[in-house]
Amino acid sequence: MPAKPEILRLRGAEIAPWLDQVARLRVQVFREWPYLYDGRADTDYERQYLSAYVNSADSVLLLALDGETVVGASTGLPMVDEDEAFTRPLREAGLPPEQVFYFGESVLLRGYRGLGVGNAFFEGREAHARELGRFRWTAFCAVDRDPDDPRRPPDYRANDSFWHKRGYARLPGLAMSYPWDEVGVGRIDHQLTFWLRDWELEPLG
Repeated sequence: MPAKPEILRLRGAEIAPWLDQVARLRVQVFREWPYLYDGRADTDYERQYLSAYVNSADSVLLLALDGETVVGASTGLPMVDEDEAFTRPLREAGLPPEQVFYFGESVLLRGYRGLGVGNAFFEGREAHARELGRFRWTAFCAVDRDPDDPRRPPDYRANDSFWHKRGYARLPGLAMSYPWDEVGVGRIDHQLTFWLRDWELEPLG
């Protein structure tokens, strides 16, 4: 088993030099269940998608490095800097996006899982959001899949219990639709449900 990767935290324009490596990692990892993302052969689309993090002064990128090789990445930015498809469900539910820091993707190569990198990704993004000092909630979305889908690997374990332990609650009535190319299917809309952590409910001391 490899040693736990080094975690590097970057912000805003500091992310730009790493876009190609993160883009390739996204395509590789998100091809797995449950996202089944059929990424583009080139990185142009991925770079365009990730450019929102470069353009946001308060974004964050956590990199997991094995030497000089990127083996994992985790992103976050103020929700108001995200696409309207992400902010609209919050506004409709009465949650001000201005008070939400959104966690984008977390991708990690299979051989480096189980080393505590997932916790480090959450801790790093949460610390960044708290340091900015203007967010009540941290949030992310997870794709909804039929648990009986025959494509689900028999050894797959959902992250729900891990997310619950970190203080996040799934809000079944708060969801969004987002399209991507699915392996063997083509471009279709997918439903993703929001998970939120309310920092005003955190115990003191």
